[in-house]
Amino acid sequence: MASLRDLGLSKYEERAYRSLLEAGPTTAKELSRASDVPMGRIYDVLNSLETQNLARSQTASRPKKYVAVEVETALDRLLADRKRDLEQQAHQYEEIVDELVDELEGAEPVDEPFWTAAVGTEEAVDLQVERLAAADERIVIVASSLVQQFDVDDLAARFTAALEDALDRGVSVSVLLTPDLVDTLPESVGDRYRTTYQSHDRFETRTSPEVSGTFEIIDDTEVCIEVPHPLTEDETFAVIDLKDPEFAADVRAEFQPRWDAAEELRL
Repeated sequence: MASLRDLGLSKYEERAYRSLLEAGPTTAKELSRASDVPMGRIYDVLNSLETQNLARSQTASRPKKYVAVEVETALDRLLADRKRDLEQQAHQYEEIVDELVDELEGAEPVDEPFWTAAVGTEEAVDLQVERLAAADERIVIVASSLVQQFDVDDLAARFTAALEDALDRGVSVSVLLTPDLVDTLPESVGDRYRTTYQSHDRFETRTSPEVSGTFEIIDDTEVCIEVPHPLTEDETFAVIDLKDPEFAADVRAEFQPRWDAAEELRL
């Protein structure tokens, strides 16, 4: 059950405010009895409610009387306070992240080859998006079959967003497709290409029949190889990520002449 404590009030503050709503204008002593807030704490509680603009006092009366601010107004004020708190916390976390990025990226990179795999369509896209987000200079995408990333669902949208973020960071993106794949792409993919990518000076797409497999090369240091689903041809079953500069260089050496001989895509 929701309570005012969920919006930041203490146990005594909630008791006092609820009792004020029921009692109407009342003194601190009367409110202490009605709310079970100890007399030794009631004035601090009332001062806090006034500070938060949840209660008002009638200073001219002797003894002083208090009244609750209307429920809707009080809740709006509490909500606004919590939103401000969250914004401040988010800003603090952003500052912490900025400091940690500088600190942690200053560590020496490990050059030892490493590989990992993600099994399952969603998990595979998670790994691909993570690796695209790590790109600093260049992303190469090679595709010979229609896979999840070229479809129109939420997973494809995440992959596309990661590419757009990379372009915004100054990363160059080269995409090499087979002509047969281009013919089978959904119309929405062509529309997105024309409106978002075709005119971008760091994005280029070419086609070549001399393409097999589907993979990405990240910064010429790692390769994400997609494994198609054995039962559903348009889904990715798994992704294997190999962070090995020598292997990436071999893949890039096989890619480059095909890229040089490929034709520019025009949709």
